[in-house]
Amino acid sequence: MTDFANKVALVTGSTGIGRAAALRLADGGAHVLVLGIDDAGNAALADDAAAAGLTLKVRRTDVSVAHEVEAAVAEVVKRFGGLDIIVNSAAVDPFGDAVTTSPETFAHCLAVNVGSIHLTAHFGVPAMRTRGGGAIVNISSVQGRACQPNVAAYAASKGAVNALTRAMALDFAADKIRVVSISPGSVRTPILERSARMFGGADADIEEVFARFGEAHPLGRIGEPGEVAELIAFLASDRAGFITGSDHLIDGGLTAGIAVR
Repeated sequence: MTDFANKVALVTGSTGIGRAAALRLADGGAHVLVLGIDDAGNAALADDAAAAGLTLKVRRTDVSVAHEVEAAVAEVVKRFGGLDIIVNSAAVDPFGDAVTTSPETFAHCLAVNVGSIHLTAHFGVPAMRTRGGGAIVNISSVQGRACQPNVAAYAASKGAVNALTRAMALDFAADKIRVVSISPGSVRTPILERSARMFGGADADIEEVFARFGEAHPLGRIGEPGEVAELIAFLASDRAGFITGSDHLIDGGLTAGIAVR
């Protein structure tokens, strides 16, 4: 695949959907810099990319910290000559309601899940303008539309991602920068594994819990990161040239119906 030949991409999050997106873009010919804070995830991604001969580098970055994101954008421009695509996938998922979630935890969730999108745009859009445009893909969640109990901070952050996506799409349309969001249902990621342990217990059979999660989706299973990566690749490509400001569900039909008990 060469659909991203000569394109430069910045991806936040080195595990789960971020990992899959980075590998898909690099496999399509893009030069990719991935920002991640998970050292094990960073190392695994870097090793796999090197083994596959992909132009993909990983930088340890706290994407909620402005000067770290600024330095990362400067690196991607210096290393690869510009910036065409941003995929914002980094996220945290604290459990709790508005009472049990501390102010510090709530603020950190918003800083990572929403603030990082602002930061990559704040520092990255000027570089994209010099290239004549580009695409920004923000990973939201079905929890931004309809949520379960005890995910107050996460649901609030994903609703904010959807709103920020619309605002950025309008603000940067004249620069030929398209901005979209994707709302996955349950996808096999470290975040979903943490959810499985929360609901099933520390000693739970993760695959068994995943199977139960899958039963809530009309298609009868959870999604795979690679499936989301294919949607990201389409939306980031020139094939999606008339798509901006929209949120795209990839949820196995989860939000299509009303559960009747």
